[in-house]
Amino acid sequence: MFKEFRDFINRGNVLDLAVAVIIGAAFGKIVSSLTDDIIMPVIGKVFGGLDFSGYFIQLGPVPEKYTGSLTDYAALKKAGVPLLGYGEFITQAVDFLIIAFIIFLLVRAVNRAMPKAPEAPAAEPADVALLREIRDELRKRG
Repeated sequence: MFKEFRDFINRGNVLDLAVAVIIGAAFGKIVSSLTDDIIMPVIGKVFGGLDFSGYFIQLGPVPEKYTGSLTDYAALKKAGVPLLGYGEFITQAVDFLIIAFIIFLLVRAVNRAMPKAPEAPAAEPADVALLREIRDELRKRG
């Protein structure tokens, strides 16, 4: 069983996948930082707030024992207050769009850099092939 596992791991595509996952995780952190530390503060400033990810709508009552700020999204969420955190959702959506766009650009660049395989000639329709056979047979007879 160990030999089968070793053979499985030594396949090129498994190692490529492992490297891709590790690089993808690191790239995700970079994009998250770009989103959280650069893009969303600018968007938050435009919309009148500094921490866009803290925008929310309170959906339920605050527990009586809660003593923190009523505008602190993280503290209210930790206290179990039902919240609609649309700011955090928008932050994650922007994060996704950035990653998706960069992956699109990478795939596009790789597709342009890869040599194109020559196109195989289109298969001849069956009726055309049959007509050629008939023509060739008539030439042989005549």
